[in-house]
Amino acid sequence: MKQLKEKIINILKQIPDPELGISIWDLGLIYDIKIVKGKVEILMTLTTMGCPLFSQIADPVKTEIEKMPEVESVYIDLTFEPPWTPEKMSKDARIQLGL
Repeated sequence: MKQLKEKIINILKQIPDPELGISIWDLGLIYDIKIVKGKVEILMTLTTMGCPLFSQIADPVKTEIEKMPEVESVYIDLTFEPPWTPEKMSKDARIQLGL
């Protein structure tokens, strides 16, 4: 399971936020990854509640992770609790955004 989770994280590090061009992982948009018998559930947020780009983020996440032979299905759960803040970003993301 740990290896599969690491592979999923590596995929998430390659998927950019459409507006900022920084990976959704480095932005801190991914809150949790659960894996049970090939079923992956990702709990994520967006930078703002009214952000219209959820499908532009969720679709590539689902598509890329489902390409993995160990994965049967992917479910993405969108939450705004807790709300996203810039403190959730990685150090590299903050540097890229000049924060």
